[in-house]
Amino acid sequence: MEKIRIGFVPLHRYPFDETWAQELKKRFINVIEQRFRDFVELVYPTEKDVKMGLVTDDEDAEKTIKLFRERGVEGIVLSTLTFGDELAGARVAEEFRGAPIIVFATKEPEAIPGGFRRSDSFCGTLSLASALYRRKIPFLYGGIVFPEDKEFVNSFDNFIRVVSIYRRFVGARVGIVGPRPERFETVTFNEAKMAEKFKQRVVHITLLEVVEETKKLSDDDPSVQRIVSEISSYADTSQIPREALLKIAKLETILRRFAESKKLSGIGFRCWTEIQRYYGISPCHAMARLTQSGIMTACEVDVYGVLTMIIQYAASLEQTPPFFIDWTIKHPEKDNVFLAWHCGNAPPALCAAKCGLLYHSIMYRDVGVEKAYGTFEGRLKPGVVTISRLVEYDGEFKLFITKGRALEDEKPSFRGSWVWVEVSDLDKVYRTLIEEGFVHHASMIYGDYVEPITQFAKIAGIKAVVV
Repeated sequence: MEKIRIGFVPLHRYPFDETWAQELKKRFINVIEQRFRDFVELVYPTEKDVKMGLVTDDEDAEKTIKLFRERGVEGIVLSTLTFGDELAGARVAEEFRGAPIIVFATKEPEAIPGGFRRSDSFCGTLSLASALYRRKIPFLYGGIVFPEDKEFVNSFDNFIRVVSIYRRFVGARVGIVGPRPERFETVTFNEAKMAEKFKQRVVHITLLEVVEETKKLSDDDPSVQRIVSEISSYADTSQIPREALLKIAKLETILRRFAESKKLSGIGFRCWTEIQRYYGISPCHAMARLTQSGIMTACEVDVYGVLTMIIQYAASLEQTPPFFIDWTIKHPEKDNVFLAWHCGNAPPALCAAKCGLLYHSIMYRDVGVEKAYGTFEGRLKPGVVTISRLVEYDGEFKLFITKGRALEDEKPSFRGSWVWVEVSDLDKVYRTLIEEGFVHHASMIYGDYVEPITQFAKIAGIKAVVV
């Protein structure tokens, strides 16, 4: 992934100890550049830019703003290295209103002889926070820290994930292939509100156009052959005809071309039953491979589902793909365990063992087995998971967030992509989903990302519903 550009604002106020402030600044820079160098490009004013390399007044603030603009900074860290000048900090924040901003206070050094306070950072942090609050600038608070503290490292780690989510979510372009299923009102979306609140765009693509473009590809097209080879290397393809495998590869090739040419962040696909009837496969595995490669792809033209996947993928710093699931049944024997399932769209990296390509266990009843091939089926791996879902009612967006654990449990076994997931209180989860208007689709990702997703929601003006 492209490195996240973080702007560091080292705030200081006279007559507190500028030597201490300069020392702390260096320590923050060293910790960030050493521990987060794979993901972060840190931008900060030097002594060539501002007095002492510290931001102390309006002139320093303007120079820092110019520097950040030139470098394309995406998130702001305001740190009161001493008492800090709240107006200088607020001025920088004003220019980056809406972008993720976090405030850190710093711990006190030893007092010098005579009892003079060298820093008094927390007192100044209150002034800075009140200035941001007064200006209605959303921000996060990272605590009172030294840069070497675990608390700082954890807070900064969460913050860069917030920035990662923000930069992928705001301005996202979601392609939709075909209309939503007529009986699935659950996946309606408000295109105008998406544009108004988050600068997002829905890009409409007809299913006919996609199918016609796939038909132009030859079986020996290099992209098609590469995809067939890749699939054969990790999946059991013994139960799927060669012709169906080629059709999967052609569909993936064309969807990738649309994603590239239209600069799509993700795709909502009309996955039944026209694609089976008029093209001759189920698109599940093509969708799974797109998701694994970073193009979030959701079933049944679920635009808010795509956006939820984008949130989760960005929270992982693009290190692991999400799985687009249905909330389904309770475990027949275990409390607080439910089945996370979908027809056959799990990214290959999530399989517990070698999954196989089969025919769609539902669609074959309407279209026949020969037109239903393309699902990627098997149990997913165990591990900690985060489950989320974005919805919107009356222009208000809200985001369900919970954590669970995918289990090794293999019984009973199911067709499709699936895993049993244990949560702390399944009845509360189900009740919250029902009473808050959340739908039957969700996104599940391996790892605990509850904190950064919740913090992102605060910055973005989305109501977080955490269970």
